[in-house]
Amino acid sequence: MNKFWKIIDWILDKLKLIGAVSLGGMMLLTCVDVVGRKLDHPILGAVEIVGFMATIVVAAALPYTDKIQGHVGVEILVRLFSEKTQIVINISTRLLSLGLFAILTWQMALYAKTMKESGEVSISLELPEHMIIYATAFCCLVFTLVIIKEIIDNIKKLKEI
Repeated sequence: MNKFWKIIDWILDKLKLIGAVSLGGMMLLTCVDVVGRKLDHPILGAVEIVGFMATIVVAAALPYTDKIQGHVGVEILVRLFSEKTQIVINISTRLLSLGLFAILTWQMALYAKTMKESGEVSISLELPEHMIIYATAFCCLVFTLVIIKEIIDNIKKLKEI
């Protein structure tokens, strides 16, 4: 099982890199498009590509950010409780997150399948939109696995107390 989590960590590192490259690409493409518009030569489909890259940035960053506990959380009240109570609250919220992202992953995969079968493409460049949806579903799947790992770790902590 330890090897499985190492593979997940490896995937997290790659997703982090993909997100960073997409963010850099968004900035570069936006700057070049703005300059091109001033020179009456805008980049065809720049808005679509930036939209796709923004989706990839958010989806790729989600699991890694959760792993390093980079999400904003309100812990003013929770900090007042005992360590055991804090862990129980953490497990409870993780279980709710697990349910939400498991359903989200499943529904996104179904939606991507529907988009692929219908042949839906983007307006300007006619890029297949289902590819971005599948990529987002994959990132949500990895996020779901990260949540499972955190639940397991918290249960182990709870047993130690």
